This record gives sequence, C-alpha cells and structure tokens, in this order.
Amino acid sequence: MIDLNHGSGCQYERPTRDPGIAAAINAAIDAALATRNRAQPPRHYVSTSGIGRECLRQIQYDYLALPKDAGADFTGATLRIFEAGHRGEDVVADWLRAAGFDLRTHRRDGRQFGFSALDGRFRGHIDGCVVSGPAAIAYPALWENKCLGAASWKEVVKRGVTLARPVYAAQIALYQAYMDLTEPVLFTALNRDSWELHAELVPYDAPLAQRMSDRAVEVVQASAAQELLPRAAAHRTSALCRGGWTGGEWHAPCAWQDRCWGPAP
Repeated sequence: MIDLNHGSGCQYERPTRDPGIAAAINAAIDAALATRNRAQPPRHYVSTSGIGRECLRQIQYDYLALPKDAGADFTGATLRIFEAGHRGEDVVADWLRAAGFDLRTHRRDGRQFGFSALDGRFRGHIDGCVVSGPAAIAYPALWENKCLGAASWKEVVKRGVTLARPVYAAQIALYQAYMDLTEPVLFTALNRDSWELHAELVPYDAPLAQRMSDRAVEVVQASAAQELLPRAAAHRTSALCRGGWTGGEWHAPCAWQDRCWGPAP
C-alpha cells in the first residue's frame, strides 16, 4: 500500500504540460473550419441576409460571388461565431417548444421554409413560424432569431431590433412579405455570453419590404447588363469600407475593398 501520509516522501507538483497545446488545438480547428468553408459552393443569388447593407456594390459583388481580397476570407474565429449562432438558434427553438409554442422550423423533407424569386436569383430561408403558443400574440407569426455578443445584444434590447440592426429589419420585412406572414414577427435575440434571451414583436413594414425587393431587382438587372452599381462611400477610409461605427451602426470590413478601390497603398 502506498503511504500518502505526511513524511512519506511524496511531492505534489504541477503536472508537466505543453503550454502551447491550446494554441495548437485551436489552430488545427480553425484550419479545418476554413477548409470546410472554402469547400462550400458559392451562392449565386441575392440573399435576404445581406440586402439591407448600405452599399449596393458590395451586395452586387456578393451576388456575383466574386473572389474576395487576399486575406479577406472568414477567419476561424468568425466561423466559430457563425456556428455558435446556428447552435444557439436550435437551443432557443427547443426552449420555445418546451414552453408550449408550436414552432415549425423545417418541412417534412427536412428543408427550411423559404422563398425564391427572380428565377431563383433572390432567395431567403426563415428560421421558423410560430403556429400557436401560450403568449397573447397573433398567430401564425414569423420567428426570427439572432445570437449576439453582449454589446450588440444590449443595444438591441435598448433600442429594438429595427433601430439597432437595420439589416435584420430589412431581412424580417422581406420574409413577412414573401412568406405572407404579415402579423408581427416574434424576434428573439440570444446573448452568447450570458444566455439571456430578449424577445420583441416587430410590426410588418410594407414600404421597407418593397424597397428591399426593388434593391434585389436592381442588383440582378445591373449584373445581367454588366453594369457596376455605385458605392455607398465617397472614400475608402469610410467605415462602410474599412469597418467600424457610422450612423449608430457597426459595419464589418468589406471583403472587396481592393477590387473596388484598387490595392491599398
């Protein structure tokens, strides 16, 4: 029997471990995520998720699936956030169902509900539709969920999704219009840091839906005619191009800056 009493001669030391193992594991995962993302076929349609962005040229580049600038592909860290959003959506759906909501997220064949217009060149897929439930809201109601970092989540809670995230508001309005779900949307936002859940009802904005639909037509028609749509920014240093805050909204760096403006000096 081993004597573990004091004086046994046993010494308790910190285990020897490679301090770089965390970095190595994360680097391997990020590389795998990046490889998997590059293997995805490009989408050749205007997506509702990006139609609300300010710059028509950026939307057009995305629609044409033009190669991004060197180093502008999604990083492993960004792809992790995207995946967390997808997983978080499933969690919130489970919570709603557990609370007694009849939430439909997929067709019987497993595909998401969605719409297609302009001969398939304008498409969108909804998170779900709430058919009934314990809350006093009008049914059926479109369900849209976002998973946000703490700062963005607090901004949405404070100002509401329409003011805090106009891109989301455009997406929601289009879904309501094309899916014929014009009752107020049940919008939920999951805080990725605390797992707090925000919920609000978003009324149907028909004029916004029409403007965004017209934008999709403009992008498709200009691209077919090989016409380049105008930039939203006058200078490359604009937050719309390089990323940052402007007009009370955060903009990610554009992935086609060199193509649009020429190589940075």
